[in-house]
Amino acid sequence: MEGSGDASPAGADWRLVLWTLCSVLLPVLITAWCSFQRSRRQLLIRDIFRKSKHDWHYTDLFGSPSYCCVCAQHILRGAFCSCCGLRVCEPCLKKADRRFLCKEIMMRGAAGAPSSMPHHWIRGNVPLCSCCMVCKQQCGTQPKLCDYRCVWCQYTVHDECMVDSLRTEDCTFGEFKDLIIPPYYLSAINQMRKEKRTSYEKVVPYCSKHWMPIMVLANTRSGTNMGEIFLGEFKMLLNPVQVFDLSKIAPAKALQLCTWLPCNAVRVLVCGGDGTVGWVLDAIDEMKIKGQERYIPQVAVLPLGTGNDLSNTLGWGAGYAGEVPVEQILRNVMEADGIKLDRWKVQVTNKGYYNLRKPKVFTMNNYFSVGPDALMALNFHAHREKTPSLFSSRIINKAVYFFYGTKDCLVQECKDLNKKVELELDGERIELPNLEGIIVLNIGYWGGGCRLWEGMGDEPYPLARHDDGLLEVVGVHGSFHCAQIQVKLANPVRLGQAHTVRLILKSSKMPMQVDGEPWAQGPCTVTITHKTHALMLYHSGEQTDDDDASSLSE
Repeated sequence: MEGSGDASPAGADWRLVLWTLCSVLLPVLITAWCSFQRSRRQLLIRDIFRKSKHDWHYTDLFGSPSYCCVCAQHILRGAFCSCCGLRVCEPCLKKADRRFLCKEIMMRGAAGAPSSMPHHWIRGNVPLCSCCMVCKQQCGTQPKLCDYRCVWCQYTVHDECMVDSLRTEDCTFGEFKDLIIPPYYLSAINQMRKEKRTSYEKVVPYCSKHWMPIMVLANTRSGTNMGEIFLGEFKMLLNPVQVFDLSKIAPAKALQLCTWLPCNAVRVLVCGGDGTVGWVLDAIDEMKIKGQERYIPQVAVLPLGTGNDLSNTLGWGAGYAGEVPVEQILRNVMEADGIKLDRWKVQVTNKGYYNLRKPKVFTMNNYFSVGPDALMALNFHAHREKTPSLFSSRIINKAVYFFYGTKDCLVQECKDLNKKVELELDGERIELPNLEGIIVLNIGYWGGGCRLWEGMGDEPYPLARHDDGLLEVVGVHGSFHCAQIQVKLANPVRLGQAHTVRLILKSSKMPMQVDGEPWAQGPCTVTITHKTHALMLYHSGEQTDDDDASSLSE
């Protein structure tokens, strides 16, 4: 009896251990199995994405009611093509990839030189605000996969209104026919290039008499990180060959598409900050050096950066956060007027080293400065390089600038600048008052939306222009003075206007910047001279509250 009593507790202990192991190991095994299946599924999806002609993207939640184009079931998550708009659930992805064609960027296998192409209809998931091109009633109102949309002209048709004649009817390319590069045009040009013919203008009447093809260059890393969204939206409305991601392809390579298009006809929309615009303009200058000057495009700006002073000067606004539909942006580009923008050469020659060190050369579009604003930019860039993930919002970026500006108000690292530098305007030396910073302006705006040269407008100073070959030179007393100027409580110290600016840093090391790109600079000579003009697009409908008077000078 004693032995059986001892065995019973021992058996109970083993059963407890066994159940404990099961309760621990079973969830672990289930989790491991699910993780393995998820990884395997993701590998299969990525393989389909990589081999597909569609531009597939995966989402965990669609932003609007969506239905699978294969099984017609309502779906919350799945894959979508950013070019043609197909939406599909995960199990039907492979079948949809084989069954449906994406937008063709170039017509292949066509005999001769075609001058038209039929509609490319996709069924279901039409925009809720669209109307049928036949009966003019609203489309997409039923909670199921229904109605058709053409991926080129964006026209929609009810299921019951779709007839055979519409399936074979020539596509007109819709509202943006003057901006789209048709696939048949590229086919014709490709054939002409093989035959070594360059009279591309003969193909233009196939498109439109007022044809002004657009190229979209988007920097997905700029300011608000909205570039990725715009890439898909512009690919839906245009030929995907017209849309470029500057994080994957350099502007110089993207702009070679201009050589396939008629002379002086192309418009480029740069989606990014002022630094991205400067990058694109540098690439355009390279085209001039290569002898491609007749293909130079005009440049418009969609401001996605932090400051966006150049964009503001050109009437495109101080920042974009999705408040204007992409369709309206394209209309604005079509209606914009061509203007010129001065571009300047900034040469920095270090003192000493027996003049063996090669001078640093920059191209300036906006402004050059030495002093507190350059110090804020230098600290900001150093912080952003350490933790780039924190700087994904325009508000956060400006908050960091404010922090470093407040810090400099207390420390005053740039005081007594007038004792450290000499300034010459068109060869004439300028006597400097007590200053902490000097700013050389090419455009009207500075510091994220402040008209620096005009100040509060209480003195009769001529308005700054960006196409007169003149630079405006001003001084500031410190970071606090800069803040006062931005809220219109003070004016800058106006030092003069000049065609050539020469600044000599005699001693110590000072922060400098050109168009927001800062560095710490030792004793040197800075010479700013006119370099060239850039062809830009000015939009008169996007002005800030203090821009009414300045618009008259544009």
